[in-house]
Amino acid sequence: MNAVLKSEPLDHLEWLESESIHILREVVAESANPALLFSGGKDSIVMLRLAEKAFRPDPFPFPLLHIDTEHNFPEVIAFRDARVAELGERLIVRSVGDSIRTGRVRLRYPDESRNPHQTVTLLDAIAEHRLDACFGGARRDEERARAKERVLSFRDDFGQWDPRRQRPELWDLYNARVRRGENIRAFPISNWTELDVWQYIAQEELELPNIYMAHEREVFARDGMLYAVSDFVTLMDGETPFIESVRYRTVGDMSCTGAVRSTARTLPAVVAEIASTNITERGETRADDRASEAAMEDRKREGYF
Repeated sequence: MNAVLKSEPLDHLEWLESESIHILREVVAESANPALLFSGGKDSIVMLRLAEKAFRPDPFPFPLLHIDTEHNFPEVIAFRDARVAELGERLIVRSVGDSIRTGRVRLRYPDESRNPHQTVTLLDAIAEHRLDACFGGARRDEERARAKERVLSFRDDFGQWDPRRQRPELWDLYNARVRRGENIRAFPISNWTELDVWQYIAQEELELPNIYMAHEREVFARDGMLYAVSDFVTLMDGETPFIESVRYRTVGDMSCTGAVRSTARTLPAVVAEIASTNITERGETRADDRASEAAMEDRKREGYF
């Protein structure tokens, strides 16, 4: 009698990894021209590792795409470029600044955050490169609008998202076929939590931009949040810069991303810190999402990530 080999059941992170790799491969198999959104943030760093496991030793079957506001943290942009060079992959960068300079985007006032205006630049990039699928690192636990979204989020000819017209995904079966003009936003780590992401980063020993670890930074307080002092934000009357030990849970524009007070300078310390909080990273540190409960959903309906 032949021996029956028994494998150990997958642990929590192995199961999530396996699901994400399956989604990456399924979408690539059914798409003609996909791309992976890569900003240098923690979630897109995890996406790169999953893509490595899904497709290496071959090159990725898609380019990397970053919609750069030109108001990003310089440490993150430097990390982005170094990581792409290390992988030897193709990076497409399209700038909200260019959209502003050509009149495609108009700011209401000079200090307005450029983060919400990424939609126009993204849709222009999708049209320019004829992309029919874009992989993103969004997760359902981030905030309410993203909790409504399927793993495969279908967008119409105008890039718009209608939560009432999404396809069922029963038994994890994904239909990635689109008509001409439509495209998909695919979220392979949709079922992950922030804690899962950090535990995976620790397990895989992934490098990160240094702003994710506690460090001394000049900040100022506004509306209950700590913002980095930068050329992109004008201090208001009564706002005084000071030095604080902080780190960042999420990375967006310097004008809308707040830091948290922290002394967590190592991955184990960050994991422990995340495990003890009950506030989502976007709810605590992103002014563009705190503006109203409907802010993210409105932006996604217009074509946002």
